Amino acid sequence: MSHRNTLKPLALFVGAAFAVAPLFSFADDLPVRIGFAAPMTGANAGYGKDLENGVRLAIEEANAQKIRIGDKLAQFQIVSQDDQADPRVGVQVAQKLVDSGVSVVVGHFNSGTTIPASQVYEQAGIPVIDPAATNPIITGRGFANTFMVISTDAQNAGNAGVYAVQVTKAKRIAIIDDRTAFGQGEADEFEKAVKAHGGTIVAREYTDNHAVDFSTQITRIKAANADLIFFGGLDTQAAGFARRMKQLGVTAQLVGGGVEDPEFIKLAGDAAEGVMAWEHGRPLAQLPGGKDFSAKFKKRFGGEILSYAPFGYDGAWAAIKAMQQAKSTSPNDYRPVLKSIDFEGVTGKISFDSTGALKSGASTLYQVKNGTWVPVVTKSGT
Repeated sequence: MSHRNTLKPLALFVGAAFAVAPLFSFADDLPVRIGFAAPMTGANAGYGKDLENGVRLAIEEANAQKIRIGDKLAQFQIVSQDDQADPRVGVQVAQKLVDSGVSVVVGHFNSGTTIPASQVYEQAGIPVIDPAATNPIITGRGFANTFMVISTDAQNAGNAGVYAVQVTKAKRIAIIDDRTAFGQGEADEFEKAVKAHGGTIVAREYTDNHAVDFSTQITRIKAANADLIFFGGLDTQAAGFARRMKQLGVTAQLVGGGVEDPEFIKLAGDAAEGVMAWEHGRPLAQLPGGKDFSAKFKKRFGGEILSYAPFGYDGAWAAIKAMQQAKSTSPNDYRPVLKSIDFEGVTGKISFDSTGALKSGASTLYQVKNGTWVPVVTKSGT
């Protein structure tokens, strides 16, 4: 469902408005502000809203359960910020969330935004639980306040690289990425895994996350006689790349390291058939609570899950459970509990290693068959 200025692929992905729902508090109530940040405007706005809805659903359920923190009835409240998928704005809204008195933050969406924003939370001592951004740098800096409920690019793209060499038996592999923290991060990890398992990279191309024409890169890849291409970038770009490949007569297998996305199929048209995408996590329908979550989500918000809502939901519940167990909303009190949390979430088991990364992360390969993304295989680790 991986990972960002990110791709949201395929490979596969301001004054920000300050949104706080009205807070009704009684003498026995404990207001608990849960911060949220993601792109709510711009090209990635659909993913941001999807994530926010996942967090909102968790908060509404927690309030309905009348959870007590210590001797107080918790009144959980979402405080949302639009980071516009912009690293500079991401830092600004992170500081706004800190200044607003949130106890935790669930966000952001893009790796390029999450990396600098998490520095703000670290300095403030406020835990941030990442539900979508997947660059390994996020939990690789030794921060005490950074956690991830989604697997990293090292795992997802690593699985893609191993699969490309060992299963597809590709002999001549090419790579292109959009130079974002997500796209390039996925491409780098894919290349490492390919080389580590004896594969050969014959071309490494790049574009940017605003490009719409890939003729030059595809021409070079075609000249290199590649039989498999890994694309690290957003779904709309991946779709355009697939269409241009078809127009230029390139028949190499196209693979992405991110999420399988209906929008890709819509935009790519008949060029989508056969494309493969590695997605962070397991197929929701195959998880014990997946179908119930999908039904609840559709009933509450009137539409289907786009991709990352379940991770936002699990991220919010990780914080809520840690506060409940610690009997405190103070980060200094509940952070140790969060570090050792262990529960079955919608996306699978939620527990963290010493860096804050998800212990039980997995990734799933999907392929477009007859115009639909179909799960092929799920892998844990690389």
